[in-house]
Parts: sequence; structure tokens; C-alpha cells
Amino acid sequence: MLNVELLADRVARTSLPKRGNKETERQERVFNDKVRSNGVDKEALDMQVKEKKKQEDAAKEEQRAWDAEMLHNSKVACLLHSRQVKEKRVIEKDIVNYHHQYQKPWCQREYDLNDPDHWRKTEEGEAQLMMSPDLVGEDPESRSRLQRQREQLREWLIQQQTERAVETHQQRLEKQRNDQIRVDMDNKALQLQNMEMERRRAAAVATKECNLAMTEEKRCKDKDYRADMMNHQMTGVDAKPSLGMVGLCASSDRRRHPESLQQIIQIQKYQIEEKKRIELEKKKEEEQHDRVRLDSARTALLIERQQARLNKQLRRHQDSTNIKLAESQRQQKPDIERGCIDDSFFSRFNSSSR
Repeated sequence: MLNVELLADRVARTSLPKRGNKETERQERVFNDKVRSNGVDKEALDMQVKEKKKQEDAAKEEQRAWDAEMLHNSKVACLLHSRQVKEKRVIEKDIVNYHHQYQKPWCQREYDLNDPDHWRKTEEGEAQLMMSPDLVGEDPESRSRLQRQREQLREWLIQQQTERAVETHQQRLEKQRNDQIRVDMDNKALQLQNMEMERRRAAAVATKECNLAMTEEKRCKDKDYRADMMNHQMTGVDAKPSLGMVGLCASSDRRRHPESLQQIIQIQKYQIEEKKRIELEKKKEEEQHDRVRLDSARTALLIERQQARLNKQLRRHQDSTNIKLAESQRQQKPDIERGCIDDSFFSRFNSSSR
């Protein structure tokens, strides 16, 4: 059977890829957000863009108006400032001209207002004679009084320096005395410690000598006993103690008797008790020395705190006194400078015997 292809089939076969390509292009065009126009309100978007531009333009215009107003206010302020400076300068110039024109020196109170030109007619010598030696408010003794005040202030300062030096010297002496007391206490404690060590050393030497003597005695007795035993063995004599046996003397038996062993035990017990007693006394003395040292240290600390407290009180009192003196001098200084001093000012000085 022959394969016969119709024209319609051929056209359909060629048009199929074209339709697929068109569909792909259409999908790309529809699903691309930047290119597609389907499903978008373009007029609304254009209105939004126009509204945004209008808002930006309005903000720029408002900022421009604010800048222009600020520049205008700055110019107005500069003009007002320059006008005030000019007016102030003119007023000062007018005041100076007024002083030169209407307030001349010979029109002042010190001159004769009825005859202003009288100072031109009088000579210099006559003018000096006409001047009154005692004017109102003048103090002829001001220089001498100021000199006396300076001398008195100098004496006060010297007195304060002397008192401070004496106080410092007393504090130094008291500190040296406290140091000397502390050194003496330390030396005494060291001396007591040395005496205790010497006593312990002597007791140890005596105990050692006693033990050596007892050891030597015991060794001698053991040696004699062994020698007697060897002699008896060599002579063939029985070493058993027997009162009726010939050749054995009762006095030649050198074995230790129970009485001597009991005495040795008692002596050893006595030595142990003596050693315990010495250790107990040593411990008590050490505790006593520790208590003495603690008490001395506590006393020294209390003395130092008391001295510091006294120094602080003295310093506070001195500061308050200096503040009062400075305040009184500050109150008197303006009166002294102006020359307005009455009799109550002089009554403040020489009020005591110092």
C-alpha cells in the first residue's frame, strides 16, 4: 500500500511548529511584568505618576519659599543690627559733644558757679592757698593708718606661723615618743623571748645530761653483769643465786633488783610529767606574750587614731578661724578703700593683751 500524503496534512504539519512558537512568544509577553499590558490599569498608573510629580514639585516650592523667607529675615536682621550700631554711635557722639560743649571742667561743683572764669584770674599759688586742707570725706591719716594695718596683719601672720610651727614641733615630738614607746615594747618582748629560749635550752641540756648519766649507769651495770656471768661460766660454778652454796657471795650478785627497776620507772614517769609541765608552761608563756603583743598593737592603733582625730579637729578649728578672719577682712576692705571709716573700726584693734 502506497504512502500518500495529502496537502492538508502537509499544511497542518508545517503550521504546527509555527503555532507552538507563537504560543511561547505569547507566554513570554504575557507573563513578563515589564512588557505586558494585559490586566494592568495604565491610566491609573499614569495618574499616580502625575500625582507623585505634583507632590515633589509642591515640596520643592515649599522648600524654596522657606529658603527665600529665611534669606529675607537674615537680611532684615543685618539691616536692623547695622541701624542700631549707627544709632548707638550717633548717640555716643552727641553725648561727647554735649560734654565738651555744656559740661566743661570749670562748670563743675569744685569751681565757683557764680564766677566760672575765676580760676583763670587767680594764680597757682593763690589757688593752692584757697584750697581747704580738710574737705568733706577726706582722711589725712589714711596713709599712716594703712601702714599700721599692714604691720598688724604682718604681726598676725607671724604669730600664726609661729603657732603652727610650735604645733608641728609638738606633733613631731609626740610621734617620736610614740615610736620610742613602741620600740621599747618590741625590745622588751624580744628580751623576754630570748630569756625563754635560754631557759628552754638550759632545761633541754639538763634533761639530756640526766638521760646520758642514767644511760651510762645502766650500761655500766649491764657490762658488770655480763662480766660476772662470763667469769662464773669459765670457773664452772653455777650462776644461780644460792645462799648455802660455797664460793658465791651474796654481795657479788649484780643482777638488778626489783627496787631499782621500780625507781627507774618512777624516774621516767617523773621526767615525762616534768616535760609535759615544761611544755604547758611554755605554751602559757607564748600565749601571754601573744596577748601582750596584741594589747600593745591595739593600744598603739588607738593612740594613732586618737592623734589623727585630734589633728583633724585642730585643722578644722584653724580653717574655721582663718575663714572668719578672711571674711572680716573682706568686709573691712571696701570701707578702707573708700575711706569711710568711723570710730567703731579702731575699737576692734588692741582689744586683748596679745
